[in-house]
Amino acid sequence: MKTCVPGEEPGAEHEAGPSAHAPGPSARTPGPSAHAPAAGPGYGTAPENGAGETRPRQEDAPARSRRGRTRGRGPRPFGLRTRLVFAFLLVAAVGCGTTAALTYRAARSAILEQTQNTAVSAFRQQVEDLNISLPLDEGSLRDRLLHIARQGKPRPWRVYAEYGTLRVSSTDRPTSSVLTPELRARVHARETTPHTGFQRVVTNGTPYLTIAVPAVFLTQVGGEPQPTGLVLYAVMELREDEANIEALVTAARDGALPALAIALIPALIAARGVLRPVRELRHAAASMGRGRLDTRIHAKGSDELADLARTFNESAAELERSVTELRRAEARARRFASDVSHELRTPLAGMLAVTEVLDEDAGSLDSDTARAVRLISAETVKLAVLVEDLMEISRFDARAAELHTDEVDVADCVRKTLSGRHWTDPEQVHAVLGEGIRARLDPRRFDVVVANLVGNALRHGRAPVTVRVHADGGSTLVVQVSDRGPGIHPDVLPHVFERFYKADPARARSAGSGLGLAITEENVRLHGGTVEAGNHPAGGAVFTVRIPL
Repeated sequence: MKTCVPGEEPGAEHEAGPSAHAPGPSARTPGPSAHAPAAGPGYGTAPENGAGETRPRQEDAPARSRRGRTRGRGPRPFGLRTRLVFAFLLVAAVGCGTTAALTYRAARSAILEQTQNTAVSAFRQQVEDLNISLPLDEGSLRDRLLHIARQGKPRPWRVYAEYGTLRVSSTDRPTSSVLTPELRARVHARETTPHTGFQRVVTNGTPYLTIAVPAVFLTQVGGEPQPTGLVLYAVMELREDEANIEALVTAARDGALPALAIALIPALIAARGVLRPVRELRHAAASMGRGRLDTRIHAKGSDELADLARTFNESAAELERSVTELRRAEARARRFASDVSHELRTPLAGMLAVTEVLDEDAGSLDSDTARAVRLISAETVKLAVLVEDLMEISRFDARAAELHTDEVDVADCVRKTLSGRHWTDPEQVHAVLGEGIRARLDPRRFDVVVANLVGNALRHGRAPVTVRVHADGGSTLVVQVSDRGPGIHPDVLPHVFERFYKADPARARSAGSGLGLAITEENVRLHGGTVEAGNHPAGGAVFTVRIPL
């Protein structure tokens, strides 16, 4: 009779063939573990490099991929550096624009006012020096206007005179579009005073300065000015002044672009100074994400970024202390489970040998004694299976589990697993195996996966159990185990692969060790695959294993 005798040293691998995790459904060798085992503390965390680990765990791949993407990520198009430089340039542009606008406004006013004051003062002086004798005739008035036009300052004038219905001009060019009604109304309203009126107008795109001065004479009594009815107008083009103003605008615009280019240098320097602590913080965070918890940032200064660096250092130190303590506690727990399991193997080997002898002689004993002997024998076998499961879990926790892969025929491996557990009755286990599927697997660990899933389906589901094997897209091996039972409650589904998990808390004892599905998940993960639990729409639980071919 073949018995399950734990005689291996810690860390040794089981022999190939029928696994102790999922022996056949006999009284001496209970089947695989329950549907709902549980996960221990720290399950699924980033692995440490164990001394015997030769293959990285599958769940580390996404983390490594994320870290790789983090290290390879280049400058963002609209990152903080770009936004800081843009903000500096925006401030510089606003400053240059505001300065240019104010300078343009002040320069324009100064240029135009200077030209305007010179022209108004000179024209008024010419009108005051004009010796008017009434009545006026057109010929003599034209000569006077030509004389005044030649005296124009700061550039030549065109002079016009209005006296009642008489209109005289120093030039043949029309004046109707230049001398506005507003200017005429203003002068006639104030013609009793020596003050002048002026106005800047734009006609056909040409700027003009128009000046109106009424001619007066002084009375002999009191010297009060009296109107003569004659009003003289001077028109002067402002093209030259506008050209000077345009030159100022062009100079301001041309000076703004180099100013922005020069402002880019201090902007980059300032952005670099601001972002240096941020980059150091990012590198430190990435380093801690890779497991270097002793990473610290050099904090200097008394600004907000320095305070952030000090806070990061304090948090990192506290995290390092906490993680170190957790690792020590986890290592102690793993070592304790491994040591206890190892110490139990030797006495269990003797107990199994004794119970085997008692089992053979149980038929000759009275019924009560025989029942007690068989109970002791069955419980001893369960204890042996539990110890073996604990030893296997301790290998996974210590990252010491190894794969010994070989290219195998998957359908042939599944048939050997079912045959070794005496699951050959089609009414009990129905196999739908895709032929010709070859994959690199660890035969012993793949045997444990199939045996645990089928054994759990037989124990907690309802026959017949269906085992399907096929290749998905030629790149993934899919093994599906389904039963005809009531299925798994939705509240239980997230916990089915946890260690020692009980779907019913009142069920203190389990037919298996409670570690079967946890070991199954670890073996599948070691192959780089995944295992999922669910319910079939027609009823029953469905476990699906996917392993890369």
